Amino acid sequence: MINSPKHLKYSKKMSPWAMARKKFMKNKLAMVSTCFLLFVIVISFLAPYITTTDITRVNIGETSLPPSSDHWLGTDKSGRDVYTRLLYGGRVSLMVGISVTFIVISFGSLIGSIAGYFGGVVDNLLMRFTDFVLNFPFLVFVIVLNAILFGTVSGVWVLIIVISLLSWGGTARIVRSKILAEKENEYIIAAQSIGTSSAKVIIRHLLPNVISAIIVQATLLFAGMIAVEAALSYLNFGVPQTVPSWGNMLSSANEPDVLQGKPWIWIPPALALIVTILSINFIGEGLKDALNPKSTR
Repeated sequence: MINSPKHLKYSKKMSPWAMARKKFMKNKLAMVSTCFLLFVIVISFLAPYITTTDITRVNIGETSLPPSSDHWLGTDKSGRDVYTRLLYGGRVSLMVGISVTFIVISFGSLIGSIAGYFGGVVDNLLMRFTDFVLNFPFLVFVIVLNAILFGTVSGVWVLIIVISLLSWGGTARIVRSKILAEKENEYIIAAQSIGTSSAKVIIRHLLPNVISAIIVQATLLFAGMIAVEAALSYLNFGVPQTVPSWGNMLSSANEPDVLQGKPWIWIPPALALIVTILSINFIGEGLKDALNPKSTR
């Protein structure tokens, strides 16, 4: 289909970011997912103001109660309010996902941009180190490092540090490949010819032109890190059991009688986890299409 002159004139007036924003806002699934994710983030981080129930209080007289006006989502096998723990659990799971994503993207982008820009010996050394990290058996080293570091810092931050240390390799490789292609352009050669320092070339010219790939990678990482936290906590190798998270809620419900006869204990965290991860993935797909100038979706 040939674009009309009016459409071409309108497109020329818009910056690439404005066009990407417009394309993203036309993606209904991505917009609905964005609204849902913002809603989850807001109610999770405002949990102390939404509910005043003590998340650590064990009430033997109210164990495994079904949903009621007093307990909207019922209580678990320790008598704790499921609704309250769901809000606080989302707070922890999202904090782990956001923190790990920020650290991984920052460190991976740094390593990848340096390796791609300088090449040669620097590239070989950094990429061999990246391969070394990528070859670690993830679950085994998370368990080992978690056991070593536990007690030196807060339990949640142990998990964040451990996952971050073992997850930046993929981002570094993606950024390196983008930098290798981008640094051959004439504007980079021109910047180098007038004596611009390597740091300025990377920060002011290269990274802004590969930021779209980094943003898409960040959304995919965010979803993946929430799933990793939930899986590790479910196996009792993640967030300490004293701290509510969606993974811990599923772990505490891992009993035949709960799974078969008390669905209110495990369905809320399972649904929250699934829908949140799906929403982040839909946002990532929307960003991928919006930031790709060749995409017609």
